[in-house]
Amino acid sequence: MLQRLTGLLVATMLCAAGAQAQESSRIFDPSKLKGPAKGMPNEVMVLGTSHLKYMPASFKPESLQPLLANLAAWKPRIIAIENLSGPQCAFMRQHTQRYESTIKSYCWDPAPARAATGLDVPAATAEIDRLLANWPAKPTPAQRRHLAAVFLAGGEPVSALVQWLRLPQAERRAGDGLDAALVEVLDKRTADRGARGEDALIAAPLAAAVGLERVVAMDDHTADAPDADPKAYGAAISKAWDNPATAKRLAASKRLDEGATTPEGVMALYRADNDPEGAKLLFDSDMGAALEEPSPQQFGRGYLGYWETRNLRMAANIREAIGFLPGSRTLVIVGASHKPYLEAYLHQMHDVRIVPSQQVLR
Repeated sequence: MLQRLTGLLVATMLCAAGAQAQESSRIFDPSKLKGPAKGMPNEVMVLGTSHLKYMPASFKPESLQPLLANLAAWKPRIIAIENLSGPQCAFMRQHTQRYESTIKSYCWDPAPARAATGLDVPAATAEIDRLLANWPAKPTPAQRRHLAAVFLAGGEPVSALVQWLRLPQAERRAGDGLDAALVEVLDKRTADRGARGEDALIAAPLAAAVGLERVVAMDDHTADAPDADPKAYGAAISKAWDNPATAKRLAASKRLDEGATTPEGVMALYRADNDPEGAKLLFDSDMGAALEEPSPQQFGRGYLGYWETRNLRMAANIREAIGFLPGSRTLVIVGASHKPYLEAYLHQMHDVRIVPSQQVLR
């Protein structure tokens, strides 16, 4: 009797699994309907990066030169970076109860540029669009200085830096909307003055080198919200992350960071950050551990919801930028833990092809 009941149970489970598989096969999959039949698809390369501002003091920015040369040879027409846009930060400043911490951590303050130009973020954003729509093939230094000032007023300091770097050294001075304080802001963001982030060390100089006028700030923090119980939340997530996969990731990261003192070491770091085999280890260490976190409040599920929402909105921002230049190459420079999620989400787009980043990391 027991054997018969067990057999019935197994058969029922198999039928349910078969029905679920059949139902899953009916779900619409945009990634299987690729086009266009004629014309160039959009090529997207997602370059995962360690956040360079946290690298040890032994890291030398000049060691990035081979990486920059390889990226330039790929000739992207769009460069998207993990920064918040001026308009998103302006939105957050209207909702400080929810976003106060986010503003302090991720938003650049455009107040000095507003004082210099008379433009708030919405007005500066509209002026940026107007200027670039009529941008000459050979802009004058005065035009570049003016555009840099407007980018700063619009809360887009990395795009302002692109304009600054496209100026001859002798023309990097005040004027045309840039006062002395704004010139100091731009000077401090140039690599030779010790800037450490990948926005100043990779994105802006690369954009200037390949002839782009701006970068796309595609990060998104609108899913941020204060935790109801920060102490309990932090303890639960920390406990979930305390696992063998995390220990393995941290040990490898420490070894690679300490070895990034030469161009060869930097390339080894980027090959590791972009190794497809690392995606499962990342999941086991971080998102997968959070998914199974056992607190009654389900803190881990809340964290996972935030993480996926943020990446989905980042992917949407990238997709929007691509839509303005069909058939182009887009380079996305983003923290390495975002890379597999952005590749998976962008792969769903009908006219997007994901280009393996190993092509520029040989």
